[in-house]
Amino acid sequence: MRRLLIPLMLALSATAAHAGNPIVPGWYADPEIRIFEGRYWIYPTYSNHFGASDVSNGFTAGQAWQRNQPGIWSPFLAQTFLNVFSSDDLVHWNKHSHALDIKDVAWAAYAVWAPSAIAHNGKYYLFFGANDIKTNNQLGGIGVAVSDRPEGPFRDALGRPLIGQIHNGAQPIDQMVFRDDDGQFYLYYGGWKHCNVVKLADDLLSVVPFPDGELYKEITPDPAYVEGSFMVKRKGVYYLTWSEGDWTGPDYRVAYAMSASPFGPFKRVGTILEQDTHIAKGAGHHSVVNIPGTDDWYIACHRRPLGKDDGNDRELAIEHLYFNDDGTIKPVVMTNEGVAARPLK
Repeated sequence: MRRLLIPLMLALSATAAHAGNPIVPGWYADPEIRIFEGRYWIYPTYSNHFGASDVSNGFTAGQAWQRNQPGIWSPFLAQTFLNVFSSDDLVHWNKHSHALDIKDVAWAAYAVWAPSAIAHNGKYYLFFGANDIKTNNQLGGIGVAVSDRPEGPFRDALGRPLIGQIHNGAQPIDQMVFRDDDGQFYLYYGGWKHCNVVKLADDLLSVVPFPDGELYKEITPDPAYVEGSFMVKRKGVYYLTWSEGDWTGPDYRVAYAMSASPFGPFKRVGTILEQDTHIAKGAGHHSVVNIPGTDDWYIACHRRPLGKDDGNDRELAIEHLYFNDDGTIKPVVMTNEGVAARPLK
């Protein structure tokens, strides 16, 4: 009997395992969680050095010139690549180093941010921001890279930004690619308190007009909107979620709106994620994933540990996301334990 109990106890222990927050070591931010090829994937921003420095190997003359321009905040100069993490169960994560590196994006030089990935026609497309442009005279904005595998390597698909100008007051950062039920792809993006949506061509490599001829449709949901928009659809309802507050401060948080259309109108419903003075502060720039065939949802976000004040010291966390019977979202409870193992079938 004892021999039978030992394997059972081990199996129960493995099932009960929790990821623990942060889910991986290191300073990372802006995580996008996706499911590809029967595995979970997280695409984050490399936020700051943690222990041994992780760096790109050299820059072209053009990239070096861009990096030497005045006014660049020095931490942004370290953000020249994207590491990716994958898991079978949300608990044990594998690191895929430099899935995207500026050596494969000639126009990008620093501030490589907020990747968003999607599978299409046997390829994987990774949308990313670069160079933190402040004016339309700067080279940078939102790019798109492509790979045969979700872990990369990703290489620039265009040789230039997909969106390289400021439209409707929205800085071209914090992009999220969304596929609607009819197969149409949209890109939601925008900083500086403005949110835009664009319609993507079927090859995901260009922006095409909406039926009314508009290319960049502003859908800013609330004056408190800052950045980090994310879109999901559940039971016919579109949920636009976003970050508010100062990303370097403790009050960074996530709010949401609901609509019957992917273009709104969106009106703020409430806050779903904010600091917990016993757990962490600055919780925001999130993403959401649904377990296929269920109504089970998870939210990935970054947050700042208590006692840390450096704006770039951010860690990755995953929690459950729950809905009320009326479709509204319950406030997320932050934990240090994280979520239990959830293998995909």
